[in-house]
Amino acid sequence: MAFDLRIGDVVRMKKAHPCGGHLWDVMRLGADIGIACQECRRYVLLPRPYLERRVREVIPRDRPG
Repeated sequence: MAFDLRIGDVVRMKKAHPCGGHLWDVMRLGADIGIACQECRRYVLLPRPYLERRVREVIPRDRPG
């Protein structure tokens, strides 16, 4: 399953971060994806396959068209 991720999208994770947040902002794309927690702003860099297994939902930013 390939995700159509773009910088600025929000991902909802299956498990909560220790701060209690489930929502993360996509900050960097590539082989590794950088995401930042919306609650505490913790930034983590995760390999793409690892992230794809742990995402429940992708909430796209406003996209034209």
